[in-house]
Amino acid sequence: MTLRLYDTAARALRDFTPAQPGRASVYLCGATVQGVPHIGHVRSGIAFDILRRWLEHGGLDVLFVRNVTDIDDKILTKAADAGRPWWEWATTHERAFTLAYQQLGVLPPSAEPRATGFVTEMVEYMERLIERGHAYASNGDVYFDVRSLPEYGALSGHRLDDVHQGEGVATGKRDERDFTMWKAAKPGEPSWPTPWGPGRPGWHLECSAMATSLLGAEFDIHCGGIDLIFPHHENEIAQAHGAGDPFARYWLHNGWVTMGGEKMSKSLGNVVSIPAMLERVRPVELRYYLGSVNYRSMIEYSEGALMEAAAGFRRVESFVHRSVTRFGDVPVGEVAAEFAAALDDDLGVPAALAQIHNTVRSGNSALEAGDVETTVAAASSVRAMMGILGVDPLDDHWRSDGDDSDAIAALDVLVSAELDRRATARADKDFATADAVRDRLAQAGVEVTDTADGAQWNLKGRN
Repeated sequence: MTLRLYDTAARALRDFTPAQPGRASVYLCGATVQGVPHIGHVRSGIAFDILRRWLEHGGLDVLFVRNVTDIDDKILTKAADAGRPWWEWATTHERAFTLAYQQLGVLPPSAEPRATGFVTEMVEYMERLIERGHAYASNGDVYFDVRSLPEYGALSGHRLDDVHQGEGVATGKRDERDFTMWKAAKPGEPSWPTPWGPGRPGWHLECSAMATSLLGAEFDIHCGGIDLIFPHHENEIAQAHGAGDPFARYWLHNGWVTMGGEKMSKSLGNVVSIPAMLERVRPVELRYYLGSVNYRSMIEYSEGALMEAAAGFRRVESFVHRSVTRFGDVPVGEVAAEFAAALDDDLGVPAALAQIHNTVRSGNSALEAGDVETTVAAASSVRAMMGILGVDPLDDHWRSDGDDSDAIAALDVLVSAELDRRATARADKDFATADAVRDRLAQAGVEVTDTADGAQWNLKGRN
């Protein structure tokens, strides 16, 4: 492989070489299932789904683990506020996340561990750390001693003197910079037995235990949002290295979805839920939008940007469907060399999409000229490239029950023919015919907008 990825730990692009030839192991920090998912939550799922698809395209057998945090302070608080059992609250919202991933075409993980299913492994992990002098128990809590690990702060660049874990003051800590791995039981909260008394796991411990239990002491890629670099991922590394595990070889972090310049967050009230988004655009169009930038870049959400992306997808979709209608079967072909080079350069999706749209433009010219071979070759390549991004218009996932993409595609063939007549009439200065075409489409509920890329159409009342 010629793939190069930006490793947060190295602060540089590095050639990707899997630890085991022919196989890649990936751990993605998944959802804390405390509420209904919004588009900021699923950004990482889509970004690293593209990574997974590209690794598989390169011939690697990918073991992809995405965890579920189903026990957490926020889950307990929100469940209590709603007067519902914590486990029922977590399960309800886990299903909501699963549905969102499915709707957006994110491949199911090889394994999806829940934190509550790995408590035994967590206890063993803490025992190893205590034996090695990196952790200690106090009043039923267990803490990691950050001063015991000279390399602490290497991932995030934090100096030890500047570390603030974001935890409340705890009388049992030797140093306030130490972080909590295990929390002693409190009245009314769930708990599990340990050698230090009943309690429940801390967030950082959960991921270290799940990752190494399923992927081994050393694995290839650990990924998640940039907000997890500190303290979560820094503390995962500390635990793993303290236990003697090499842990992740590469660290990848995706940018946020922002609104008004702020990270999309329920606490700020600037969120757009997945169900609300799918009232505006189709799932495939939302996926295209969220996956259309480099994974490390921020996405500043706006209605205009969403609609522009949806229109961009429809241009690609229209070409593929018109090719099928005109010339029959269009199999999945080969990706263009320029597309491969773009993705090999730290998953450069914008440059990859530029190649897709270049192929669509040349394919449309061939289609208009009746060049069967060139059209089908272009459409086949477009399918292959769009498939890597998870948005192949002919993929069975986007043809599920209740999806009207086939009807829209058929309508697009008819409307495009009318728009071609209108363009010809305007070129001939036959404005009466051009206006008649536009009026006829308007009566049928089709709005036409003239853009630099040509006329675009839309159904009234639907984006």
